[in-house]
Amino acid sequence: MRKLFLILIISVVAGKMAMAQYKGFRPVASLDAFKSSFTAASQAITSIKSDFIQEKNLSLLSEKIVSRGKFWFRRENLVRMEYQQPFQYLMILNGNNVYIKDGQQENRISVKSNKLFQKINKITIDCIKGTILGNSDFSVNAFETQQQFLLEMTPVAKDLTGFFSKILVTIDRKDYSVLSINMMETGGDNTLISFHQKELNTTIPDAVFAIK
Repeated sequence: MRKLFLILIISVVAGKMAMAQYKGFRPVASLDAFKSSFTAASQAITSIKSDFIQEKNLSLLSEKIVSRGKFWFRRENLVRMEYQQPFQYLMILNGNNVYIKDGQQENRISVKSNKLFQKINKITIDCIKGTILGNSDFSVNAFETQQQFLLEMTPVAKDLTGFFSKILVTIDRKDYSVLSINMMETGGDNTLISFHQKELNTTIPDAVFAIK
């Protein structure tokens, strides 16, 4: 009886802590049911086109660094992030290849050549595709409101724990598309990317993801 009482107390306290930590959110009633619905809905999304805003908070700076641009995603594993303000920067993920253009400087990287890059690439793709709950590099807690879901991803893989303390992913309850990704670093900095004006399942030509 005492053991059961302690379990109940711990459950109540844990629930209160979760709601206090993420104001307005409560733990999902069934993680398995959410996982099933999230995976099924995400599989129906074949492409995404949207604007994005990136907010970078650095502990050494009093003001955040805000960037804006365009985002494209298409199955399988095709991503283009085009930063347009206040500077121009382009990143394309095409299968196992990454293309980066920073001003006049261009770089082509094979994901296979760097294990850490493979993991970060997988995080990006899994968040967008809705397969993040199956990523064994993280332990995941899920919370909800009437409008959104929130995934709290805590790294368990040793090569990621040195970079991230947590990654928070908010999901639109209407269509299960990603609203924002907040990458919280171990040093206290964080990068928040939010997606706006989303268009789902539109035709995106191959040229958008071409690596020349």
